[in-house]
Amino acid sequence: MLNIKIEQTTNPKPIPGAENPLVFGTIFTDHMFIMDYVAGQGWIDPRIIPYQPLELMPSTMVFHYGQEMFEGLKAYKNDEGKILLFRPDRNIERANTTNERICIPTIEPEDFLQALKEIVKIDEAWIPTRPGTSLYIRPFIIATDAFLGVRPSNTYKFMIILSPVGAYYPEGLNPVKIWIEDEYVRAVKGGLGEAKAGANYVASMKAQVKAHDAGYSQVLWLDGVERKYIEEVGAMNIFFKIDGKVVTPALNGSILPGVTRQSCIELCRLWGMEVEERKVSADELFEAAQNGTLEEVWGTGTAAVVSPVGNLRKGDVDLKIADGGIGVLSQRLYDTITGIQLGKMEGPEGWSVIVE
Repeated sequence: MLNIKIEQTTNPKPIPGAENPLVFGTIFTDHMFIMDYVAGQGWIDPRIIPYQPLELMPSTMVFHYGQEMFEGLKAYKNDEGKILLFRPDRNIERANTTNERICIPTIEPEDFLQALKEIVKIDEAWIPTRPGTSLYIRPFIIATDAFLGVRPSNTYKFMIILSPVGAYYPEGLNPVKIWIEDEYVRAVKGGLGEAKAGANYVASMKAQVKAHDAGYSQVLWLDGVERKYIEEVGAMNIFFKIDGKVVTPALNGSILPGVTRQSCIELCRLWGMEVEERKVSADELFEAAQNGTLEEVWGTGTAAVVSPVGNLRKGDVDLKIADGGIGVLSQRLYDTITGIQLGKMEGPEGWSVIVE
């Protein structure tokens, strides 16, 4: 168990009121969690301090070699005022998988969860309760050796910051438009595609800009080898309902194993639906759209939860999904997952963790 030192802020910031829009990732709470790693000592000095700038040398390794990981999850308040976390064990497990992939020391799951709970409790007043809002939690680790040379760092900082947020996409739950990218490659099997690391995301930015300039919300990536099989959206995993079956690309080493993705799969199977995790080609999607069997498309992720897709574009072809509205299954998944997150519905055992 961590012995977390707590330094309360003496200059609290105003908490956004109901009249203030919560633009995703722009507002941050009063405190942050920090814990240091030193080779030979392990993870040491866990503490909660006022939110503040970091002081790092220009030669700090994270700036030059990109050795860093991050995670994302959310905290909610139920009608009784209790704080709930949604499946934090899955985020912690994924964080340590990323750590192992990029040579960062792992963190004991119990310590990780304790840190999450403590920082959320300190800034509990920042958890918004308006519909569609939550407290976004961003744990991350950076390499901190002041050294120029390609090797794993000997020192690290593990930090957690918090941000009250509204909808990730401006469209909210309205269907988004997705651009299928066939020029740039984000990841290949054996690379960092399945890791929650910054390098996995910076590789997507060029295509993301191209898609935004064309009026599309996100990029849907094809595999990096054959350029024909669907992988994932830049900020989400992707699902299709084809001829009554739920289909999603199988995890193959270049796709992030999303917590919301796994939750959707488990819920659909619980409801008696057939779910296929397999290769899905862009040609198969367009053929299904043409013959009328492509019934729904939606993305899943911590930030957006469930985001229906109304249009898919590849090259010069713009495909409208069904009638361009949210599908019945997409709506049911959104309602169920958010219901569980907010404590309004009972989910499978272990999905909701109370912060006490």
